[in-house]
Amino acid sequence: MKQLTFASLQVKDLEASKAFYTEKLGFEIANTNPQACVFTYNGGQASFAIRTPLEPIEGKELGIGVALWFAVNDNVDELTQKLIENGVAEVGSIIETPFGRAFHVNDLDGYKLTFLESK
Repeated sequence: MKQLTFASLQVKDLEASKAFYTEKLGFEIANTNPQACVFTYNGGQASFAIRTPLEPIEGKELGIGVALWFAVNDNVDELTQKLIENGVAEVGSIIETPFGRAFHVNDLDGYKLTFLESK
C-alpha cells in the first residue's frame, strides 16, 4: 500500500451530519447524492465523505476509535473560537502534540476530528 486516498464515515442521519459539517465546521460540499456527501477542506486539499449506512447500525456506536486529522492554515486559537461561536458543543482544549498545536471536535456520531496547526 502506498497511501490512503479517501475516507468515508457512516452516519445515522445524513442531512443532520451534512448541516453539522458545513454550517458548524465550515467544510465545503464537493458532491452529494441521496446516499453520500463528499466534503472538501482547505481549498480542496483534503476530502472525505459521510454516507448512509452500508449495513444496519441500530444500537451501535459509530465513532468509537475513529479520528481524522486535518492540518489547518488558521491559528488553532482563532479556529477554536470560531467553532464555539458556530455552536459546536464539544470543542476540546488546545493541546501540544509532537506534530503541533491541535484540538479535537466530536461530530454527531462520535467521530473525532482533530484540527492541527502544524509546526
